[in-house]
Amino acid sequence: MPSKTALITGANKGIGYEIARQLAAKSFHVILAGRNEARVHTATDTISKAGGSCTALVMDVGNRASIQDGFESVKSQFNSLDVLINNAAILLDHSTAFLNASPDMIEDTLQVNALGPLYVTRTFLPLLGDGSRVINVSSSAGQICGGAGAYAPVYSMSKTLLNAISMQLSTALRPHNIVVNAMCPGWVRTEMGGSHAPRSIEEGAETAVWLATDAPLSINGQFLKDKSSQSW
Repeated sequence: MPSKTALITGANKGIGYEIARQLAAKSFHVILAGRNEARVHTATDTISKAGGSCTALVMDVGNRASIQDGFESVKSQFNSLDVLINNAAILLDHSTAFLNASPDMIEDTLQVNALGPLYVTRTFLPLLGDGSRVINVSSSAGQICGGAGAYAPVYSMSKTLLNAISMQLSTALRPHNIVVNAMCPGWVRTEMGGSHAPRSIEEGAETAVWLATDAPLSINGQFLKDKSSQSW
């Protein structure tokens, strides 16, 4: 029987699905959240047929009402969560210059990529107990230690904000013994990353799975890649 429960957003495909698949193989009950109902159910069916324990959750992290509905659904089925992985994200500005990005593009990107993880964490907090782990899937594109790059600047900005939110959540939740970290999966061969990305999807999920399972709880308030701390 599963000993722990993990909720992963954006888990109907890509890195989120791979994280869910690996955690299910480690005897977690995984809750796969996504806004595309058909894809969410296809993903959970695949994991279930492989012997994993899982639940489908239709939830749009860019919509606060949907997040609240998702919380009510999970609360009615589970007493607690051991792991929350905020993975859902969008990339709308592959080649759009920063000054040319539309207000809708900026607001939608920030809503899903940065504010979504914040609101999901705050909403699901009543289910996160002592020793729980929150993992925010970020990107090296959000690092500002070396200055800003020109690629996907709105997406990059959203990940910079997510990093700041991760630090603030870490400080706020430390008294509750809940650890919060952000991680970079690297450039991964997914729908978002494209077929020419150098990393496999298994490599992209590795650090998140480690943070959810074997990483010491003393690792808190950090930004990691390949299980190693990086500069914000």
